[in-house]
Amino acid sequence: MSGPVTSTWDAARLAAWSASHLRNVEAALSRWVGVDAPVLLGDAMRYAVLDGGKRLRPLLVLAASEAVGGNGAAALRAACATELIHAYSLVHDDLPCMDNDVLRRGKPTVHVKFGEADALLAGDALQALAFELLTPEGDDVPAAMQARLCRLLASAAGSQGMAGGQAIDLASVGLALDEAQLREMHRLKTGALLQGSVEMGAVCSATVAPATLAALRDYGGAIGLAFQVIDDILDVTADSETLGKTAGKDAASDKPTYVSLLGLDGARAQAHRLLAEALAALERSALADTAALRALAYMVVDRDR
Repeated sequence: MSGPVTSTWDAARLAAWSASHLRNVEAALSRWVGVDAPVLLGDAMRYAVLDGGKRLRPLLVLAASEAVGGNGAAALRAACATELIHAYSLVHDDLPCMDNDVLRRGKPTVHVKFGEADALLAGDALQALAFELLTPEGDDVPAAMQARLCRLLASAAGSQGMAGGQAIDLASVGLALDEAQLREMHRLKTGALLQGSVEMGAVCSATVAPATLAALRDYGGAIGLAFQVIDDILDVTADSETLGKTAGKDAASDKPTYVSLLGLDGARAQAHRLLAEALAALERSALADTAALRALAYMVVDRDR
């Protein structure tokens, strides 16, 4: 995949914007993750979260919050919460009872490093911590905003979101899904949390207009699906060292993917159609500055890992 990052931001500007925000995210995660847990559990939690990953979900939260003029304290907590839910899902997905993978983010998976029981507990604890972060004491994040953020994250992670999509994925091994079925599986398994990240950033403003929120929801849905399409492509075209996880695993496991359904060229075309949908949704949002969200959409489609 190649092309400009965006018509208004070059790669250097996106990198500078991301680095500035990710310094705050990394510092917050380091302060909050596993610090009060029993030592082995805390170590497993920190191993699962720190020093790795693209941090796309936190960046989407922060970009959406910036675009609507949101509450900065709420946005940082929401950004970290989405990353904790993502990390917990990876820990559990890698377990032998799920995908049975041994490599994640360029290092041994949590169950390989700490054992299955501690990996399971680490995932459970990360999920719980995500909601703890969204409900701080004090007045920095209004109670109504806390409740709204919790509801969005729970919906994105639960049976109508990520967990439901994973259940469909496990039940679909060896089956020939049509495009509508494959889209629904990926919309839930991968897309729901990415879409939820955008929505959570948007509701960090108590005054975001319904039409704006709907447009941002559409944007999130489109890039959430595009992310999975690109993942399917990279599973075929990239190597394990580049990906930081086992390449070729979808085909080896006989899983339905956009590449198996549409072919490489068809999958690439689908990713660019979804990018166009995302950009059109940003136009409908009527927000004054969506440059960061635009740049992130291009990054999702043009990435090589």
